[in-house]
Amino acid sequence: MTWLVVMSAGTGLGLWALAAWLFPPRPALTTLVDTVRADTQRRRTPPLAGSDAPVAGGWGTRLGRPLIPVLRAAGLPRPGLDRDLAVTGRSPETHLADQAALAAAGLLLPTTLATLAALGGNPPGVLMTTGTALVLAVAGFLLPEVSVRTEAARRRAAFRHVLSAYVDIVHILLAGGSGVIGALHDAADLGDDWAFRHLRRALHTAEATRVSPWETLGRLGGELGVRELSELAAALSLAGTEGARIRASLAAKATALRTQATAEAEAAATAANERTAFPTSLMALGFVLFIVYAAMAHVTGSL
Repeated sequence: MTWLVVMSAGTGLGLWALAAWLFPPRPALTTLVDTVRADTQRRRTPPLAGSDAPVAGGWGTRLGRPLIPVLRAAGLPRPGLDRDLAVTGRSPETHLADQAALAAAGLLLPTTLATLAALGGNPPGVLMTTGTALVLAVAGFLLPEVSVRTEAARRRAAFRHVLSAYVDIVHILLAGGSGVIGALHDAADLGDDWAFRHLRRALHTAEATRVSPWETLGRLGGELGVRELSELAAALSLAGTEGARIRASLAAKATALRTQATAEAEAAATAANERTAFPTSLMALGFVLFIVYAAMAHVTGSL
């Protein structure tokens, strides 16, 4: 009877998901208007951050693709995740497909194993199977998001290092007599890292759309979530519009970036030392407890 209830609930849930996919609810008129306006604005100002080549999804991505409209209707991905996806070069559709596929795999795997065990004459508990399926489904759904956030943090740190070198090169070119715009383009052409490619794309977009390069650099910093690039764009804007001393500003910015990179490296080294010291301390504590236990056992045995 319990298995019949569980299978009936699963069947009902599957039919409901199928009906929601085949006959999605009609959105409100205000939602449609906001979507059209956002799409029009996005076409006018295409994103500067993104992968250089489309990323081919695997079989899991292809299996989870039919559930993308359902997750979109639920408001996913969350707004704070868009920048992380832009930094990693992953599209929201691929991310949602991976989440759906992993969640479905986590939900179906314990049920399949429990069914095979029941056919073999050793059925597991319903609560254990259901709890394991729910835990694995939630873990599978959150795993791509955690992976994206970790990769985005690593890429932002790498972008800051590249930006420090880029500002130094621009400062050297300005000291050699180059103009601001020429120094920005020449410095961006010297590297082949993904960060340099993003900088070149922003500068070429500015040249093609006939806008100032610091405007597109500031927009790139906002899309990637790199505050230092937005600050550099603000300093360049002052130089281009108000005649500020750009060389002194860039020198100060480069020094600040190097200081921040040094502080981050020291903090990472300190955290690594603390992580390596904890297992050693735990082993020493276990060794002391082992000796104390042997001594106490000898004393209590002799009484």
